[in-house]
Amino acid sequence: MNSTLSTIIVDDEALARKGLQVRLTDFDDINVVATCSNGSEAIASISQLQPDLVFLDIQMPGLNGFQVVEELSSLGCNMPQIVFVTAFDQYAIKAFDIHAIDYLLKPVDSARLGLAIEKVKHYKEHAKDSLHKEKLVKLVSEVTGNDTTDILEQLANNTPVSMSSYSDVLAIKDVGETSLVPTKDILCIDAAGDYMCVHTSSGTHILRKTMKELEEALDPKLFLRIHRSSIVNKTYIDKFGNHANGEYYIILTNDKELKVSRSYKDKVKQAILG
Repeated sequence: MNSTLSTIIVDDEALARKGLQVRLTDFDDINVVATCSNGSEAIASISQLQPDLVFLDIQMPGLNGFQVVEELSSLGCNMPQIVFVTAFDQYAIKAFDIHAIDYLLKPVDSARLGLAIEKVKHYKEHAKDSLHKEKLVKLVSEVTGNDTTDILEQLANNTPVSMSSYSDVLAIKDVGETSLVPTKDILCIDAAGDYMCVHTSSGTHILRKTMKELEEALDPKLFLRIHRSSIVNKTYIDKFGNHANGEYYIILTNDKELKVSRSYKDKVKQAILG
């Protein structure tokens, strides 16, 4: 049996991809067949090359690592062994330990990388691919909120695995660190040029993302777009009204006033007044 593991590296950061690729040259049983800079490239390469192993970054623009797994499942692809790569601390990723899905923390440690590869080889040698897939399904279920039975049924019927819930944290990268901001603590978000200002009761976080991406990532049951450059948490809306000039506004519980644009006025009235 061929002991070499065909491998794909997926990370949106070029230095992270190159660094991991260099570290993997120390392992004779690893053959890197492709590197990908985003989720879409990853899905195409994995579908075509059917690697044994994928090092998959979680936090990427566009499709994140979990969504890549979902898409591969819905396409019915042979699921490779997945080692997630993340900047999250160990407390934030306890789900990986629970489901025995391996992961690497950035920056990647060579000794820890070796242990991950040994675990992957163990799975392959003992024909545990089905168990690996089952654990991936459980992890995706925990992240998306879908029931595992529903996911397995959707996979059996070759239908897409849908997202039934939204993440309860917003991951914000900043100078090598990732802050996990609970979405329930977000008061509002407004645009400042190419950046988004995420306001919480304890402070403001700066995020490089588009307003559209944030709107799609946040639960619409909780968050409301009120302007092309503003999203608010409905929990913290205190007042809704209009000025003498006809402009509408909302006031949050911290007394912050935000303008409601004409194009969003009716949607906001419906969401607040019913």
